[in-house]
Amino acid sequence: MKTSALIASLLLVLTSVGRADDGFKPLFNGKNLDGWDANPKLWTVQDGTIVGTTTGPEQLEYNQFLIWRGGVVKNFELRARIRQSGNNTGIQYRSKELPAVGKWSVGGYQCDIHPTPANNAMVYEEKGRGIIVQNGQSVVIDPKGTRWLVAQHEPVKVDVAEWHEYTVIAQGNHLVHKLDGKVTIDLVDHDEAKHSLEGIVAFQIHRGPAMKVEIKDVMLKELPEGGVVAFDKAALPAGAAPIEKTKPAGAKPGPAKPKAQPKAPAATATPAAATIAPRS
Repeated sequence: MKTSALIASLLLVLTSVGRADDGFKPLFNGKNLDGWDANPKLWTVQDGTIVGTTTGPEQLEYNQFLIWRGGVVKNFELRARIRQSGNNTGIQYRSKELPAVGKWSVGGYQCDIHPTPANNAMVYEEKGRGIIVQNGQSVVIDPKGTRWLVAQHEPVKVDVAEWHEYTVIAQGNHLVHKLDGKVTIDLVDHDEAKHSLEGIVAFQIHRGPAMKVEIKDVMLKELPEGGVVAFDKAALPAGAAPIEKTKPAGAKPGPAKPKAQPKAPAATATPAAATIAPRS
C-alpha cells in the first residue's frame, strides 16, 4: 500500500476509535496530585485544575515535569484541556526519566503547546531529535532517520491563552496530534534506533521566562497492541522530499526551546520549497 494511502486509512481508523467516550479513564482526580510526581514548588491544584508556574529565568536550571505514576503507555489516545501563558509547555508521552539531568527531568516525544502556530501541537522530541513534525505537516521518517514531508496543510491556529483540547493518538509507530479535534500532525516513525513504542506521560514546566500552565480533563484510553508499519521506500509519494534539520540532536535547551520559526506552510499537499530540500 502506498504510504499516503496507508496514513489516510490508519488516520480514519484512529479517528473512529476516538469518537466514543467509552474506554477513557481520568488520570487526574480533580482534587489533588495523587498518582502524580513533581516538584511541589512548581505544581499545585486550584479549583479542580492542575496549575504549574515558574517565576523567572533564575528559578530552574533545566526543564522539569509533572510525571504520571500510573504506569507506562503504549498504544493509546490521550486527551487534555490546557491553557498557558508565558513560556511554552507540552505533553510528554512514551517518554523516559533522565535522572542524570536532574530530578523530574524527562525526555521523549512531546505534543508541544506553543504560541507560534507552526509549533503548537507539533511533535518535539525533548532531549532528542528536537523538532520532528510541525503543525500542518504529515511526515514519514525512514529507517536512517531522514524525515520525508509527504503532505501539508494550513496549521491549526488557536490562542493558547484560552482553553483548548489537545489529543495524542499513538498506534505502533504511527502518531497523530489534534487540536480541538482538528489534526495538526501525522507521523510514521520508522527510525527504530530513536523512536519509542512505550514510556511515561508527563506535563512540562519550561525553564526560562515566567510561565503558567493550567490542565484539566486528562483522559486516557488504551488501544489494541500492534500497529507497527513496515517501511518501503518505493511507497513514498512522488512529491515527497526530505526536510532539512532544524536542531542538532542533544542540544542543551536555553531559556526557551530553540525551535525554528519557519514560514507557515501553504494549504497544499505539495511540499513547499521553503521548508524542504530537493529529493535525492
